[in-house]
Amino acid sequence: MEGHIERTIRVNGQLMDLSTPKVMGILNVTPDSFYAGSRKETTSDIVNRVEQIITEGADMIDIGAYSSRPNAEHVSTKEEMARLRKGLEAIREVAPEAIVSVDTFRADVASMCVEEYGAALINDISGGQMDERMFDTVARLDVPYIMMHMQGTPQDMQQHIHYDHIRMEIMQYFALRVQDLHARGVKDIIIDPGFGFGKTLAHNYELFKHLEDFKLFELPLLVGISRKSMIYKLLDSSPEEALNGTTVLNTIALTKGADILRVHDVKACVEAVRIFNQMNEQK
Repeated sequence: MEGHIERTIRVNGQLMDLSTPKVMGILNVTPDSFYAGSRKETTSDIVNRVEQIITEGADMIDIGAYSSRPNAEHVSTKEEMARLRKGLEAIREVAPEAIVSVDTFRADVASMCVEEYGAALINDISGGQMDERMFDTVARLDVPYIMMHMQGTPQDMQQHIHYDHIRMEIMQYFALRVQDLHARGVKDIIIDPGFGFGKTLAHNYELFKHLEDFKLFELPLLVGISRKSMIYKLLDSSPEEALNGTTVLNTIALTKGADILRVHDVKACVEAVRIFNQMNEQK
């Protein structure tokens, strides 16, 4: 099994040890996320979801208010902020000590969430491509930055997919952006290959098979495949039926060096991590 390079990231002024994998629970304050079971719009639903994520043992909560599913409708900055305010206020009320990551590609939204609500990480599906101010904003906010790879935008990413050499192109994508971020003083960078974002089913499995390649950057690796189409389309099922496939891939990701798993089903993932850790402790 691939070992985890001992490292830490600074989160809320404290060091988070990533030498053992962490679980990130998804909180979608949206009406249209691809997995219907994850959509939480009312305050009571949001509160119940936050309590579930915490109770089931997640290490952090990733809140998003802009659905990034293929062909998703565009949401205004104002609407995204309004949804996030409701969600972040609920988290503050129910779990004020929770480590919160905000899933946004907008610099202004990132600033609001960190400065007004104490969000600890920024999770950007566009890797800075959809808001040229994001890198400078992350540097100013001095928070860990999750940088994902996506070809295109959520509205068109599955319509014009083309790579000459997908692994090489994505590695180059990260190399250039990591260099850029370091030049701006950003220290804590987490890489996410972006499964399902501008990639065919075959592309997704090629990247997954060679997940270890991303450890070359010696940066934390986040894997987010929870209930995605690379699972349910392969198995001729649906997002609602994709938990077993999700657990299988999350377990494989752990053996390939994943440091953070972003999931809808926290309990199942926490159990997989616990079993994985127990296996690694055996001589």
